[in-house]
Amino acid sequence: MRSDPLKSLLLSFRSAAATFTEAGVRAALADLLAPDAAIHMAHPFGDLTGPDAFYRHCCAPLLGAMPDLERRDMIVLAGQTPEGRDWIACMGNYMGTFVAPFLDIPPTGHLAHMRYHEFFEVEDGRVSQIQAIWDLPELMMQAKAWPMAPQLGAYLCTPGPMPSDGLAVSGDGREALAHVTAMLSDLCRHPAEGGPEVMRLEEYWHQRFNWYGPAGIGTGRGIAGFRNWHQAPFLRAMPDRKLDAMGDLMSHWFAEGRYVCETGWPNMRLTLTGDGWMGIAPAGREVLLRSLDFWRLEDGLIRENWVLVDLLDLYSQIGVDVLARLREFNRARVTGQVSFPMETA
Repeated sequence: MRSDPLKSLLLSFRSAAATFTEAGVRAALADLLAPDAAIHMAHPFGDLTGPDAFYRHCCAPLLGAMPDLERRDMIVLAGQTPEGRDWIACMGNYMGTFVAPFLDIPPTGHLAHMRYHEFFEVEDGRVSQIQAIWDLPELMMQAKAWPMAPQLGAYLCTPGPMPSDGLAVSGDGREALAHVTAMLSDLCRHPAEGGPEVMRLEEYWHQRFNWYGPAGIGTGRGIAGFRNWHQAPFLRAMPDRKLDAMGDLMSHWFAEGRYVCETGWPNMRLTLTGDGWMGIAPAGREVLLRSLDFWRLEDGLIRENWVLVDLLDLYSQIGVDVLARLREFNRARVTGQVSFPMETA
C-alpha cells in the first residue's frame, strides 16, 4: 500500500489522542485495530490482544495520571518493508499535568513528558499488530525517582526533527535506507575486526549529528558524544553485538524521503560479559533487546537518530525489577494524588 493511504488510517486515532478523552480514544482504537490485534508493549505492560485490552491496561492508567493528556506526534512514516508488509511508525511525546501515580511513579504536579515510538502493522485496512516503547524512565527522572545508575548522556525533552518536516515526509526512501543499513553493517565490524576506525563513522554521520537515546542512556552530540556516552560503554559490556540479519531475529525496515525507521521485537541478541554500561554488573547472561529507531539524513549523512530501547525489559531479563526498586526507593515519600487550588491574583 502507498504511504498516504496508510497514514490516513491513523488520522482519527491521532486526532482523538491529541486531546485525549476516554470516549474519543476508545472509539478511534475500535475502528483502527482489528479485534484480535497483537499488542506488544514495553515492560511491564507486556503482550495484549485487541483494542479494549490496549486501552484498559495502557491508555487508561496514563490518562488517570495525566487527566489533560496529549499525544504529540513529531514523526509519522509509512511504507512497505522489503518483505512486503505495510507499516506506520510514529515518534512523539505524551504530555500532561502529572497529578496521580503512574505504575507507582510518583506525580510531580507539573507538566510531564514521555517519549513514545509506536509502530503499527496494517493488514486488510486495519492494524493487526502494534510494537511500542514508552520511555518510562523519562517519567521516573522527572519525578526524581529513577532508582538505577545515573545516565551518562544528557537529559532533555527529546525534540522533533530540526527542519520540522516530520509530519510531512514523502518520497522514495531507498537511498536513505541503503545508507543507514550500510552504516550499521560497518558499525558491527568493531570490535571484532579492529578499532573504532573500521566503523568509518565520519562517512555516515554528520559532524553535528544528535543521537537521542532513551532515558537511562541519554543524548549524545556528534561522534565524540555518541562514543563516550553510549557506544563505548555498550560495547565494553556486550562486545558480541551483531545485526539482526546475522542471527534469527527479525527487524522491519521502511523509509520515506530522507527518513528511515526500524522495529524489532526483539532485534538484538547480546551477552553481558563486561562492566560499564548503565551500572550493570557483567552478569554473563545472554539478553535480547527491543529497539525502535528513526533516522533523518541531511546532505547525505545522518543528522539525527531517535532510539528507544526497552530498558526495563532488559533489567528484568537479568533479574532486576526496576519498578519494585522504585517502590522501595520511594517508600517514605507521599505518592498520592496532587491537588492544589487555582492561584488567584
